[in-house]
Formats: sequence, C-alpha cells, structure tokens
Amino acid sequence: MEKLTEQKIKFLEGTANAIRQSIIEMLVEAKSGHTAGPLGMADVFTALFFHALKHDPKNPFWEERDKVILSNGHICPVYYATLAHAGYLPIEELMTLRKFGSRLQGHPHREFLPILESSSGPLGCGLSQAVGMTLADRIINGKNSTKQFYALLSDGEHDEGNTWEAYMLAGKEKLQNLTIIIDRNNIQIDGFTENILPLEPFRQKLEAFNLDVQSIDGNDFKQIIEAIEKAQGVTDKTSVIIANTIPGKGVKEFENRYEWHGKPPTKEEGEMALKELRERS
Repeated sequence: MEKLTEQKIKFLEGTANAIRQSIIEMLVEAKSGHTAGPLGMADVFTALFFHALKHDPKNPFWEERDKVILSNGHICPVYYATLAHAGYLPIEELMTLRKFGSRLQGHPHREFLPILESSSGPLGCGLSQAVGMTLADRIINGKNSTKQFYALLSDGEHDEGNTWEAYMLAGKEKLQNLTIIIDRNNIQIDGFTENILPLEPFRQKLEAFNLDVQSIDGNDFKQIIEAIEKAQGVTDKTSVIIANTIPGKGVKEFENRYEWHGKPPTKEEGEMALKELRERS
C-alpha cells in the first residue's frame, strides 16, 4: 500500500465528496433507495478503492485482486457510485439506479457487474460468504496468499444470529487476510440500534470471539487507512474495524437521523443537499 500523504488525503476527500454528490443524484432520479448509510460510508469505500485495494478497473476479473463482500446490500448506491468514479462503469449509468432492466438494482446482483463478488440483500449473510471465500482461498493458495478479503457489514444486521455464527468460525480459523469493517452508525430502519436491540459493549463482545478489534472514526481517512494497514499486519487473528460513521454524512439535514435510513431525498431536498456538498468541493 502506498504511503498516505496530505496530498493524497485531499484527493480522497475530494473523491468522497464527488461520490456523495452522485449518491444524491442517483436517489433523486430513482425516487427510491437508502440515503443515510451510503453517505456515511462514502469515506470507507473511497479509502478502499482509491488507496487500499489491489484491483484493476481495466481487468475486473484479475485473479489476484482483493475482494470486497458487501453484506448490507441496501447501501449499494455508494458501492455503485464508487465503482463508477473508479472507472468500472460509466458515471452516466448511475442514473439508471433501480430502474427496470438496469444493472444497478436496489441490492447488488453479482452477475450484473464483473467486480461484484456476491449478491446481497438478506442481512446477516455477507459475513458467512466472506468467511467461506477466505477459507476457500486458504485451501487453494495456502496461508501465504496475497489476497485480502474485506467484509462490509452494518451494525443493525448484528441482530441476525447468522452473523455471530460466522464470527465464531472466523475466530476459530484465525483468517489473517480477512478484514471485517462494520458501519457503526447507530441507526436502523426502525430507530436507533441501542433502543431496538442494544449491541454495547460491542467491542468486548467481538473480542470475546478471538478477533482483533479496532474502533475508529469511519469518516477520517487517516484513521481508516491506518486501521486497514494495522489489520493487514495481524497474522494470528481475523481483524475487525468498527468504523464509527455519521449516517447522512455531508448533509446536515440528514446527519444522525434514522428517518433517512431507508428513504430518498425529494427533488427539492436533493438540490439542497447538492448545494451543500458542492460548496465543500
């Protein structure tokens, strides 16, 4: 991984801002979709695809690529927007989000885009998929495999028991090339996570599964990339990064409001949001 400089951080911040603008434009055009999670995770996706990952937009089937498995598929607007800005698909195609016949459906379909590693939608399944892929890689390539696997999860999907079963297996197998990144934005569709089904003490629970756990500001590029670098250096455990993010990040009207978990902006709200984001460009 290349050295993180102040110049690179500025580039990443500008890229994340552009991705957030694309997210708003997509949702307004679709009149459907999720707002808070995609905006909150724009920095994590930018850090991965524009700094940390080993990948090639010109060769999406490259055998040695790092792999991203998105479990909380409903935040796919940020995934699609990031892929477009990284060169995997035309930016104009983003305006087809959720439309009939589009490759960009409301949850990712693996066969529609070559870079997608899995289809997702049913919450709680993504970590099991990622653990299985990482184990298969170990069987084929041994413990010295150079591939990195990244499982992206929501905090709300930890209400699903399947997630914790996957943690048990990851802890047992000590999958050193698997990094789990949790979007800890504290909201889900019905309200705040701690009111619906409390997760705290979250970090201690995860550590009890024999996992190496870090807790960071998920909207700070320096912390995100330092955490990924540290995770890659852990050789005796599976790594977990709790990325504390602001849902709706970048648009004050949307930030930290669970009501924006699962609804798109209206045309007027979209114009307001884009104005705010463009002023930060």
